[in-house]
This record gives sequence, C-alpha cells and structure tokens, in this order.
Amino acid sequence: MQDSYRQLKEHWSIILVIVLSPLLLYAAIQILPTHDDWAGTTKPDFSAFFTKEHFLFYGYHWRPFDTWIGYIVGRNPQLLYPTFNHVLVIVGHVICSLLVYRLLKTLGFNSTSCNIATFFFFIAPATMATVLAVDSQNQTYALVWGIIAFLYYINNGRWKYFIWPFLIFMATLSKENGLMWALICPILAFGFHFIDKRTLRKDLLIGISIMVVYALAILLLPKDIIIHPEYVPEDLKTVKNIVKFFFSTFITVDYIYLLHQPSRNLLLALITLALSMPFFYYVFVKKFRLMTDRKMICTFIALIIAVGPHIATVFSMMHTYAGLALLSIIIANSIHHYEQLKFLFISFVFFVLSAIFIDTHLWYESWMSGLVGKNMSIEAIQKTGEPVNSVLVIIIEDDYPKLSSFCVIPNEAFGWGMAAQYETNYQWPKIIQDTTIVRSSDAMEKAQRMASEMLITDTIDCVWIVNHDKIDVVK
Repeated sequence: MQDSYRQLKEHWSIILVIVLSPLLLYAAIQILPTHDDWAGTTKPDFSAFFTKEHFLFYGYHWRPFDTWIGYIVGRNPQLLYPTFNHVLVIVGHVICSLLVYRLLKTLGFNSTSCNIATFFFFIAPATMATVLAVDSQNQTYALVWGIIAFLYYINNGRWKYFIWPFLIFMATLSKENGLMWALICPILAFGFHFIDKRTLRKDLLIGISIMVVYALAILLLPKDIIIHPEYVPEDLKTVKNIVKFFFSTFITVDYIYLLHQPSRNLLLALITLALSMPFFYYVFVKKFRLMTDRKMICTFIALIIAVGPHIATVFSMMHTYAGLALLSIIIANSIHHYEQLKFLFISFVFFVLSAIFIDTHLWYESWMSGLVGKNMSIEAIQKTGEPVNSVLVIIIEDDYPKLSSFCVIPNEAFGWGMAAQYETNYQWPKIIQDTTIVRSSDAMEKAQRMASEMLITDTIDCVWIVNHDKIDVVK
C-alpha cells in the first residue's frame, strides 16, 4: 500500500495525463474542420497514393506525413475525417507530455518539479490551438521527434551521428520547424553539461550541415514551390510576432474574452489572469536570478530558436507549441530550487483552475465555429436542391473579427464551399471555384449580377453567394 502511494506521489502528473486523455480526446472529436483544415493536405485526398505530392516538396511545404493522412481519410471521409486527425493530435500531445516528463527527469530535476512542469505542459491554454485543431499533428509530431532526438543525442548511443540526424529529419518532415532541433540539441546539452565547448562547436557545425542537406534536397528534388504572401518576412510583422510570442507563451489569460470584440468580457479575462499570475510570479519573478545561469541561458536560446521560423514568417497561437517543452524546463528549474513548496503549489492549483476555465472556453468557441461551417453547408445544399457538378462561391468580404483557430470568420468555417462537399460525402459538387468581392451597400446586387453573368456563359452550374453566415443560391 505504501509503495502504491509512493508511486502515485512520485508520478502523479503521468497518472493525470493518462486519466484525462480520454476526456480530452472526446472533447476534440466534437470539433469540425474550419479555415486551414480545408486548405491543408490533411483533408480528404482521393488521388492515388504514389504521387509526387505525397512524397516530395509540394506548394510551400515538404510534409509527406500530412499528405499521407489526407490519403488515409480520403478512403472514407465521413467515418475518418476529422476523427482520425484528432486521434493523431491527442495521441501526439500525450506522447509529448510523457516525453517532457522523461526529459525533465533526464535533466536532473526533482519529482515535484517534473510533475508540475509536465502537467503545466499538458493543460496549458498555450497548447490548445494545437491540441484542438484538426490539422495540427504536424506541429505535435515535430516536437515528439525533436525531444526524442535530444534524448538520444545526450545518451551518446551507438551510431549517434547517424540516428540523431535521422530523427531531426523525421521532425522536419513533420513540420519545418523540426529542423531547429539540429541546433537545439547541442545548445541544450551544453547548457546542462552533457557536452563540453569543443563538442558544442563540432556538433553545431554538424547541425548546420543537417540544415544545408535539407536545403539542398529542396533545391535539387523535383518541386512545385508557391510562395505564400504570409510567409514573406517583414520587419513590422516580425515585431508583431515577437509580441504575440511573448504574450501567448508567458501570459495565461482568456484571449477570447480579452481580444475578440464580439466575445469581449474584461472581467472574466482579468479573473483568469489573476488566477494564473501568482504561479508565474513564483516561477519567473521570484526566481529571476536563476535565469542568468548557464542552464537557463542556453534553454532560453533554444526556446527562441524553436519558435524562430514562426516569428520570422507567420506566428499564431498554434505556433507557441514548438517552444513549450523548453518553457517547461525553465519552469521545472525554478521549482527545483524551492525548499518550501506550500504557497507555490497553491499558486499552481489556481493556475490549473484558470487553465481549465480557459481551455473549456477555447474548446467551446472552436466547436461553435465548426458548427457555423456545417450549418452553412446544410443551407447551401438544401437551397441548391439537387446535385450540381460545378459551383462558384462568391464571398462578400467579411470584416467580422476572428481570433486564431477558435473564433473563425463564417466563410472560412465554410471552407470556401469545401465544407459542403464534405456534407455530400464528396459526391457533389465536383468543382468549386471561389472569388471575393468588397463589402459595400450594393455588394449583394453586384454578387447577383456576377452570378447571372457566370450562369449565362454555362461555365458553372450554380452560384453560392456567401454573406457572413448566410447563403443565397443562384441557379
């Protein structure tokens, strides 16, 4: 009995992760695809498996695992999509949480530090944009492979300089930011005294070589590159991304209540902030002197490197996930140096209460956004009446506020018409084109006139005019 109690006390975070995982999975499965879920390669794909797009650089990504998922769910979309995607994400998040615990133990932190930091990683609102998304398994498994790469790297196992690069490429082919672990591994290992300066210099050169090999592969292999405007670095955008990174990583508050104008409730936002701040005070402010030692300097550098590609291009709440394992190290380090844990643990309980409230709200808004897209699809299908082969979707520009993947603009939840294809199990329409017109007092008249002109030319069978969350059908 005493041994069981000791094991429970020693590994309580692992037990909570395993116990809560089915609940998290059940909640996630209720969320329907929106926005990027309809634009990425994890949506149902009906092409043959052995295609260039499934193995080589495609569009502006080289993510073969994403395209394979799209192929799998394409075999039976109504059964597998998005359920299969959600299962992969939640399983990946659970694996990440277990790996974070193993990582913290390997780095020498005590049980209390490992448990609190691990459960922080599992439940933190900063993870929810990844955990609750349909297409985010790339972000999740990039971190899974990255942590495994580090754990193998510091063990100095046989074939280290073959297996370590292999694991880095597995992370990178999940998502491009996985490549950063080629630099993170030696920097973090040096910070925690697993390697000396000479080995650090040598392995950083090897890490850079791994990056060069990946870059050469992109340049030399057959590819179709599309440079998306959002991915072009800009100074002002980078500054904004740094601000987003700081707040989404280090400040726990209900950002929907704070930033999303239609949902704004400053009182509830302040309550969530007030509940979470004592924990961050104990971790970051009260132990600030710890942030200047070699371990924490290297960890913070690794954290910046992990999220660096997103800061330089596109940073949203989802991209915080890439650095949260490293943030957990910083948290564990602070807790490790506390002798009296009573008030720290109470502050963590308050943080957990805040996190549960925020996580539930984020889930609810994600669920509601998905339902908006589904209801619009049903409306479009019912008003169309009978199957048509081709549809033009005319979207009247919507200035309705959005927030990340939680509060999505209706036409993006509608997937520019692709959500309606899903509702018919991809039987119709076979062809969807879309265009956007500027919102104005006579925008609907312009849309109807455009629809009539397109129908006269016989190039399409039907027009769906999207005005916020309403669908008008012109046949």
